[in-house]
Amino acid sequence: MATTLRNPVPVRAALLALASLTVLIAAPARAQQRPLLGFGAESSAAQLAAEARLDESVRSENLERWMERMTREPFYVGAPYNYENAMFVAEQFRSWGYEVEIAEYEILFPTPLTRHVEMLEPESFVASLEEPEIPEDGTSGVAGRLPTYNAYSADGDVTAELVYVNQGIPRDYEELERMGIDVAGKIVIARYGGSWRGIKPKVAHEHGALATILYSDPRDDGFFQGDAYPKGPYRAEFGVQRGAVQDMPLHPGDPLTPGVGATVDAERLTVEESPTVMKIPVLPMSWGDALPLLRALEGPVAPASWRGALPITYHVGPGPAKVRVHLEFNWGLETAYNVIATLPGSEFPDEWVIRGNHRDGWAMGAADPISGTVSMMEEARVIGELAQAGMRPRRTIVYGSWDAEEPGLLGSTEWVEHHADELRPKAVAYINTDGTGRGFLSMGGSHTLQSFINDVARSVDDPQTGVSVWERLHAARSVGGARRADDGSDITISPLGSGSDYTPFLQHLGIASLNLSFSGESGGGSYHSQYDSFDHYSRFGDPGFQYGAALAKTTARATLRLANADVLPLRFSPFVANVKTYRDEVMALLDQTREQTGRRNALVASNAYTLAADPTKTYVPPEAQDEVPFLNFAPVQNAITRLEASAVAYDAAYDAMRESHAAAAAGGDPAGAGGGAGNADMGEHADVQRRLNAALIRTERLMTREDGLPRRSWFRHQIYAPGFYTGYGVKTLPGIREAIEERAWDEASAQVERLAGTLNGLADKIDEATALLGG
Repeated sequence: MATTLRNPVPVRAALLALASLTVLIAAPARAQQRPLLGFGAESSAAQLAAEARLDESVRSENLERWMERMTREPFYVGAPYNYENAMFVAEQFRSWGYEVEIAEYEILFPTPLTRHVEMLEPESFVASLEEPEIPEDGTSGVAGRLPTYNAYSADGDVTAELVYVNQGIPRDYEELERMGIDVAGKIVIARYGGSWRGIKPKVAHEHGALATILYSDPRDDGFFQGDAYPKGPYRAEFGVQRGAVQDMPLHPGDPLTPGVGATVDAERLTVEESPTVMKIPVLPMSWGDALPLLRALEGPVAPASWRGALPITYHVGPGPAKVRVHLEFNWGLETAYNVIATLPGSEFPDEWVIRGNHRDGWAMGAADPISGTVSMMEEARVIGELAQAGMRPRRTIVYGSWDAEEPGLLGSTEWVEHHADELRPKAVAYINTDGTGRGFLSMGGSHTLQSFINDVARSVDDPQTGVSVWERLHAARSVGGARRADDGSDITISPLGSGSDYTPFLQHLGIASLNLSFSGESGGGSYHSQYDSFDHYSRFGDPGFQYGAALAKTTARATLRLANADVLPLRFSPFVANVKTYRDEVMALLDQTREQTGRRNALVASNAYTLAADPTKTYVPPEAQDEVPFLNFAPVQNAITRLEASAVAYDAAYDAMRESHAAAAAGGDPAGAGGGAGNADMGEHADVQRRLNAALIRTERLMTREDGLPRRSWFRHQIYAPGFYTGYGVKTLPGIREAIEERAWDEASAQVERLAGTLNGLADKIDEATALLGG
């Protein structure tokens, strides 16, 4: 990112030269090109023809027009304009030929009645907790704005000394322990960053804090990064990051209806019974409001890595700053409106490709989420036009315009929980977008879809350089030394944790998922503030909406290829390669934990813990840690070996079929190499085709376990999960990894056996698919 921003012309020239060379080399071979992944020769040609038409049809001006219309007023959950936007989106889908349903759910959405932060000592100061109007931003002073707050904070009125805890994540409290500082009975102030915001009050509560203040430090997204808004894109002095702070690593969605759809007649917990509503008051503020509080702190000087960009010496405290935090909320229900638009498939109507982007925002919501919403709408418009022109997709396409994502993925989660029994047999895959900008394609998701989405990315032109978005990303990652897949060709996609609407599809039901966006050249600090506006986005996010159009072309290809493929385009060797990497990581984590335990216990035994604040004092932890035992990874090692053999056999069988199509097409026989499985794109083998695709759909399901992960049964995926103390950040092989992190050795051993069983079950299903493919 930095290289492209600082010196874009040489990079662009190099990429254009690379593209020209690629075209010259590839041109003679195009006539004998293999069919698209998942397609036979004839269906591949039809798909490529459809993609050529969609490229001609995508209009960036539609994205700009729709965003301007949808961001004129605030559209948070319960706002009148949120309902208007839902009806607008529904009407657009109807006009494009879709069957449209409004799926309503009654969800808990607290809004503030009282917000007050006051410093009582050593001087008096009352935080404004407001975002002022900016003349250059036409909607910054619009009526109906949602106050700056954190949803699902507890009510409370507390007064205590203040302690600065850096980012407020577990390792920061370990550092405080080494300083001899205890936050019990104190109010903590933490800067955003390092983890999802809800982790910060969760960890503070576990350490006995009474309340948490969150603030945006200009080092992270303000003037330290570049010019602040409105001169530049970065967070202004009084810009505030709103956001939810429910304990989402337990479960996302409505806090009162865990595991079931929040319909009108659903049984509900009380607010007090909900395990995810935060237990202490939490409130966000700007750096302008936080500065007087931080300036008043004394005590130890904060470690170098804790220091932000404010013009002060960062002290930890506690005190002498004494602060009062007073919060009260209206704990009412609001209606979430999901717009569900369906285009029934022509051949396989009971196989669903699901595509989604949320529609609600905290304030004006231009970047998050309307930039992704309008891109999805343009994609849907073009696919609808293709269907009306006789190119109806073979599988059903379902679009979800989700409501209530911002408070904690409520709209998508409630819909998935409500329709789980129907989704399990029908859902082929889920493709998600959220906010997007300009720059480089970001690809995350199930590693079984890694080769598929790489192929898609190779076929989309980058608006700035003219090379493919894949080539541009590959160049950037190669400069950065990023890891590539073992096959040496594909870019390794990121595993998914949480933070957007793919979560219930992937981690709860085991539906193979992708999350796509563009980013890297639209830096800014408008996130979740009143200044995430059309004016901000059209100047700094994606001027001209060219990358929004590129995203529409990317996701339209992905959606249509999944909807039209003869054989679902899954590849298992990249999945195994990544699982082997994750296995190596957890084994290394165990060794690292053993080494750290030995060093710590040696210090404890020698009474050598030294307080950073006062080297003349020593601090001895209450007891040494238990030794790290041997953990037998043989079951997982053996299961991976077997899984790898199954993956290689399937991929080889598929490649043989694919090559037969290429050879047949080159010889003028589009029906396939002498008939067999490729005959007329498997038209004579419809039963085998359905059984094969059903088996492939099941592969991701088999990566889940019905009883879920320890201490959080809602999360069922055994390969990917958000971390218990990272929130959004992914934990791969989470059962084993988090057991080691928590030093739960019996649990770690049990999770090794469980993962081995999961991988062996997956190998069985892949073997079944291989046999069907040969048939």
